[in-house]
Amino acid sequence: MNVYQIVTERILDALSKGVVPWRKPWRTELPKNLISGRDYRGVNIFLLSSQPFESPYWLTFKQARELGGTVKRGERGTPIVFWKITEDEDSNGKVSKGFLLRYFTVFNVAQCEGIEAPQSVERPAFNPIEACEKVVASYANPPSILQMGQQACYLPSLDRIWIPKPEQFTSPEEYYSTLFHELAHSTGAPHRLARKGVVDPSRFASHTYSFEELVAECCSAFLATHAGIAPATLDNSAAYIASWASKLRSEPRWIVDASAQAAKAADLILGRLALKSDAAAEQAA
Repeated sequence: MNVYQIVTERILDALSKGVVPWRKPWRTELPKNLISGRDYRGVNIFLLSSQPFESPYWLTFKQARELGGTVKRGERGTPIVFWKITEDEDSNGKVSKGFLLRYFTVFNVAQCEGIEAPQSVERPAFNPIEACEKVVASYANPPSILQMGQQACYLPSLDRIWIPKPEQFTSPEEYYSTLFHELAHSTGAPHRLARKGVVDPSRFASHTYSFEELVAECCSAFLATHAGIAPATLDNSAAYIASWASKLRSEPRWIVDASAQAAKAADLILGRLALKSDAAAEQAA
């Protein structure tokens, strides 16, 4: 058995022991209004958390002015929604209920000037792991990597990875494991391995199309093993894969097929697999 098969067997063994809830391995704060201090709720959490800002504090243009500050020129706000159920009573005393929906635009404090916001809890210094850095450096013509915000994702249209700052993670190992996961997604881009789960925008990031997630997490586990951090991250990888348990039960070959594609993705990142376009370029040179 090669190393990829060994890691796959370990994941399968962990899955056989039951589903473990997966958690984000980085620390986050719910987005909140700077004036009221209240957390935003519902879809607003998604709308605001997906923006590339580290601070959780937001406010409207008017609130910024009231605090003696202003929104920086050229900054674009983020739309959020406010809704509530209303009750109206007619002349006959009959009460009818309605639904009130309003839209607001808010700005992160990082988009403002002259406004002070509470400082986030100081985090311990991040100590890079040399073996993991070598894995990242071995990726030829990689996507750009931006360390910002509170989400980890790969954007195929920009060939760019967003990932929280390393200090936000619970450990250096979990930072690299997450980065490996997003690097794995990037190998599916059209100019690389052209995997369906990335090339087809209707499938990428879809809750109903989880095969690409299995590929990415298996690849992350393979790279973590190569870098020597698997003991600290493999259980988390197995738990994440187990979150797709219902689909895995109906498609028992998924994990096997995903691990095969993940091995190819890992080889590409590690410089062991040359793309046809790269090979042609070398011959031409």
